[in-house]
Amino acid sequence: MQPSTAPHPITFADFRARAATRLLPKPLPDAFDPTIIPPHGDHRLAQMLAPEDGTLHRPAAVLIPIIDRPQGATILLTHRAAHLKDHAGQIAFPGGKMDTHETDPAQTAIREAREEIGLDQKYIDPIGYLEPYLSSTGYRIVPVIASIDPAHSLAIDPNEVQSIFEVPLSFLMDPTHHQTHRREWRGALRDYYAMPYMHYYIWGVTAGIIRNLYEKVYGE
Repeated sequence: MQPSTAPHPITFADFRARAATRLLPKPLPDAFDPTIIPPHGDHRLAQMLAPEDGTLHRPAAVLIPIIDRPQGATILLTHRAAHLKDHAGQIAFPGGKMDTHETDPAQTAIREAREEIGLDQKYIDPIGYLEPYLSSTGYRIVPVIASIDPAHSLAIDPNEVQSIFEVPLSFLMDPTHHQTHRREWRGALRDYYAMPYMHYYIWGVTAGIIRNLYEKVYGE
């Protein structure tokens, strides 16, 4: 099945109309069921990462913030602080593990966006979900797609985030920009998605989730 190329540029109205019939209106009921291994994850391109047991996988969520700009919709991404223990210096969505009292991935994604980049909930309008993504670090991540009011304000937490930037949705939804890269990992070669943009290297989990968003909304 050959995927279709997304239109250029992509207005937010175009994206929302298409997403309305393709995104999940709610998270899958079994999104965090440890007995089910999600089809989406780092193991999709790297079979060495295929888990044998899901019981240790921790529930998590990320926010995919889509902003309606005059020149076309954009996705907001963060450049993680260089001193962090995990994924230092990598490109990421706002997000993290779910707190025990949180029952909806949107709660987690919105809380993390506030903590990491100071994005207030009043600017966030969730519009749908993707299937869970299983990371090689043991997280079952539910992506929450949301419209972000262009009038929003941000306040970066330097303990979490080095900088933020926006990428045109048309760039990320163009499959010709979805490269497959390879590197050695634990003594074996591992394949993964990468979407280099300007001087930013978008790869790994973030690129994998973007690829899933493309397939869900623009794949045929």
